[in-house]
Amino acid sequence: MMELINVNPILKHKGVGLLGKIKVFKSGLLTLIQDKGRKGYQQYGVPVSGVMDDFSYRIANVLVGNHEGEAVIESTLVGPGIEFLEEGVMAITGGNLSPEINGKPIPMWKSIFVKPGDRLNFKAIKTGCRSYIAFAGGIDVPKIMGSRATYTRGNIGGYEGRALKSGDMIHIGEADKPLRELVGNWIHQEIYSYSNTVEARVVPGPQEDAFTDEGIHTFYNSEYAVTNECDRMGYRLTGDKIQHQDGGDIISDGIAMGAIQIPGHGMPIIMMADRQTTGGYTKIANVIAVDLPKIAQAKPGDKIVFKKVSIEEAHSLLKEVEEKISNLKQQCISRKVIKTREFNLKINGKAYAVSVDEIKS
Repeated sequence: MMELINVNPILKHKGVGLLGKIKVFKSGLLTLIQDKGRKGYQQYGVPVSGVMDDFSYRIANVLVGNHEGEAVIESTLVGPGIEFLEEGVMAITGGNLSPEINGKPIPMWKSIFVKPGDRLNFKAIKTGCRSYIAFAGGIDVPKIMGSRATYTRGNIGGYEGRALKSGDMIHIGEADKPLRELVGNWIHQEIYSYSNTVEARVVPGPQEDAFTDEGIHTFYNSEYAVTNECDRMGYRLTGDKIQHQDGGDIISDGIAMGAIQIPGHGMPIIMMADRQTTGGYTKIANVIAVDLPKIAQAKPGDKIVFKKVSIEEAHSLLKEVEEKISNLKQQCISRKVIKTREFNLKINGKAYAVSVDEIKS
C-alpha cells in the first residue's frame, strides 16, 4: 500500500553519507555524550555510567536508524546550543525542553532533516528533566573500556571525559541507510508520561529485614520529595523517616541502578547511573527496570511514591516494554521510500527545494 507522507527537504547526498561535524555554541547545564554504559568493570571500581533514561535513549537511536547502543547527547534541565556543519538527520526524545531549530519549534520523538548552518536550541522545560539527541551515524568519539559514556568524576569517556562546552567540535559517524529513508520516522510515545508525581514500582531489597515493620509501612505509604541533592550519581529524597531495626550501616556490597539506600538518618537515596560500585548502607528496595526512566526524568521538587511488586511482575512488565520497543523499531525499519517527487517552491519570496516521498509500510 502506498501513501503520501510529509514534505521533506531534498537531500544533497542520495545515498549513505557522512554527517561530518556539529559544533556546540552553548553548553547547557549538563550536556554529556552517553551510551549504554561501561559494563563489566565494577569489580575494578569503575562505575557503569551511561544514560539515565534507557527507554528515551534507545528510541532516539531507533528513530535515526542507528543501532540502539550508539552514543547520543544527554542534556539536563537546560539544553545545549548545537550548530550543524553538514546535512543529516537527528531526533530528540525524553523530557521536553522545548527544542527549536533556527528559532522555530520542532517536534519530539520524530526524525528531522538538518542542513548546514541550522542551529538547535532549547527554550524551557515543559515536561521531564532530560532530553536525548541522536544523530544518524552516531557520535564518533573513542571507546574507553568498551563504551563512549562520560563519567565526569573520573574524567573518563565521552568528549575528553567532561561535559560539553561552547566551542567543542564533535564528529558524527556514517549512517547505515540513505538519509532520505530516515527522515520522518515518528512515534506516538504513550509508554511514559512525565508528571510531578512519580509512582515507582519496586521489588524488596537485600536488607529489607533490617527495617522495622513500621519503617517498611512508612516507606510504602509516604510521599517523598526530590531534593536539590540529586544528580547522575543518586537522588536524595526527603519525607517521613524510615526506621531501622538497628542502624543503617552494613558491610559494603554491590549496588544496582535503582537501589534505594536508607542511611541512619532514615531518608531514601535512589542510586542512579553514576553510582559508586559498592556501598555500606541498607537497601530497602530496588526500582524495577521499566520505572527507572521515570526516576531519571524527575527533578528537584517532584514527588515520588513507592509501590511494591513481585519479581514476577517486574519481569512481565519488562517483557511488555521490550515488545513495544521491538514493534516501534520494526515500524521504522519497514518504512520504505518507493518513489520521490521533487518540487521547487517559492514562499514569501524565498525559494525552497522540497520532495514528497511515497512509502510502503
